[in-house]
Amino acid sequence: MRLHKGWIQECRQCVSPHFNARPNNEVSLLVIHNISLPAGQFGLPYIDQLFLGCLDIQADESFCDLQGLEVSAHFLIRRDGELVQYVSCDDRAWHAGISTFEGRTGCNDFAIGIELEGTDTTTYTDAQYDRLKQLTLALFDAYPMLNRNLIVGHNDIAPGRKTDPGESFDWDRYRASLDEA
Repeated sequence: MRLHKGWIQECRQCVSPHFNARPNNEVSLLVIHNISLPAGQFGLPYIDQLFLGCLDIQADESFCDLQGLEVSAHFLIRRDGELVQYVSCDDRAWHAGISTFEGRTGCNDFAIGIELEGTDTTTYTDAQYDRLKQLTLALFDAYPMLNRNLIVGHNDIAPGRKTDPGESFDWDRYRASLDEA
């Protein structure tokens, strides 16, 4: 898996309108998130629709709070391991919101956001861990500032506001897989 101009060619690409230029062209942080729409339901088209700005808020009553929301991530890893890319890694996706890492605010400026289809309490799949490892290693190759010490959960950069990827994410398994590569 390799990047070309910030894009992984070996994945489904759905270009989001919700991005802009990175202010310093810096990529020095990976942020792991989770998402499911509606909450706890998987394999539906709503995540794509949210990141593409075309979510039908009438499709589920829980979507009413999402009306007009402009968010995106660089990547989504579905339960079956499918990789979807919404924003070039060279651009700033809008995934972290109000956030701080090591005294720096605005993590979207320098972070790549990876969403895992899941919830804080649902075990992630083997396929997701495998794809996350492949993607992480490709990102390490493409962005030399990145390393295993610069990978955080959304909860780490937005404590008290965010809880993902949650207690179900096996950080030890993920980090060990990177060490084995």
